[in-house]
Amino acid sequence: MSGSGIGAGLPTWPTVDHEKFGPVERQPLSRIQKISGGNLTRNWLTIPHVTNFDKADVTGLEEFRKELNGANKDAKVTMVAFLIKASALALKAYPRFNASLDGDELVLKNYVHVGFAADTPKGLMVPVLRDCDRKGVLEIATEMRALADKARGSGLSAADMQGGCFSVSSLGGIGGAGFTPIINAPEVAILGAGRSAMEAIWDGDAFQPRLIMPVSLSWDHRVIDGVAAARFLGHISALLGDFRRAIV
Repeated sequence: MSGSGIGAGLPTWPTVDHEKFGPVERQPLSRIQKISGGNLTRNWLTIPHVTNFDKADVTGLEEFRKELNGANKDAKVTMVAFLIKASALALKAYPRFNASLDGDELVLKNYVHVGFAADTPKGLMVPVLRDCDRKGVLEIATEMRALADKARGSGLSAADMQGGCFSVSSLGGIGGAGFTPIINAPEVAILGAGRSAMEAIWDGDAFQPRLIMPVSLSWDHRVIDGVAAARFLGHISALLGDFRRAIV
């Protein structure tokens, strides 16, 4: 097992002479990829993951998003800003998701800080937005953009990535009908979102074209059960389907 870096009684990593089968190139991993790779491996091996899937009708929300951007020239509101706000409200409604395991105790947090996955040339980073439950979507969008710019410019500090209660990862701008994100320990759940697509939805009288976003929730089965996860994800989907619920 020496040098395998696996542990947990697993077999050693296979040693292969790749050049034997054809020409290859070697490219070193970035520092960020090395750090995140180790953390992701730890999280996947030590957290009993379960993932729920759902769909959110974001037809009206997408129209509202475009209206916001049209009325606020300095703002660039993405769907991720709404995902973060909806997640923050769901964390307030279901406090067990806003928690961390500490030995035999569950630490329930009285603050709501949400991290979001930011793609950078050097690898994936997760900046954290503070007090998302107290902020509007425009403020969240503005802070998101600033943090994402810092991440891409290598200006993100360690403090910018600490204190998260929950994470949001969206592939909506790239594609995919769904995925199972890995929980960002010591958090107990993470939200994933795929690319929205038009679907024919039956309204009781006829099929109507609606913009549907696939969403997923990976959760720690030591802390959360399936019923709670279904309700939490359903709460987020309902908010995305009618964001007027966010002010009730």
